[in-house]
Amino acid sequence: MALQPSSPLVSRETDFQAMSEINVTPLVDVMLVLLTIFMITAPFLLQSVQVKLPETSPVAALKPAQALVVSVQPDGKAFLGKDAIELPALESRLKAEITRAPELTVQLRADAGVPYGRITEVMAAVSRAGVAKLTFITAHAPGKAKEAR
Repeated sequence: MALQPSSPLVSRETDFQAMSEINVTPLVDVMLVLLTIFMITAPFLLQSVQVKLPETSPVAALKPAQALVVSVQPDGKAFLGKDAIELPALESRLKAEITRAPELTVQLRADAGVPYGRITEVMAAVSRAGVAKLTFITAHAPGKAKEAR
């Protein structure tokens, strides 16, 4: 049985034509493999930067010294003693206090909900005023008093 030239299986033109579509199946396969690799390795990379902040325990009481308390409320409002104060005014008041008592200590008492950036602004104002001793007032962590003894 020979093929006739008029048969639909035989044509004088080639059946090969330029393909104008991209086959995305291999691309999807490669992307899924890369996604899987990144999903597996990402947790390992993040664990290498883990930071555990220390908790405070009670310390021996220091000798009483002249100290000013700077408090910061959760909304970021600063107080010197019990008086509300802006940072530029805080800086000038601390400069005046330093001239009277060069060994002045400032105690920073900030709420746990205060953004870290606001605390650093207050610390910078205290530092610019020339205060050399800045301490932090913290609450005792529960259960730490027994461990300190």
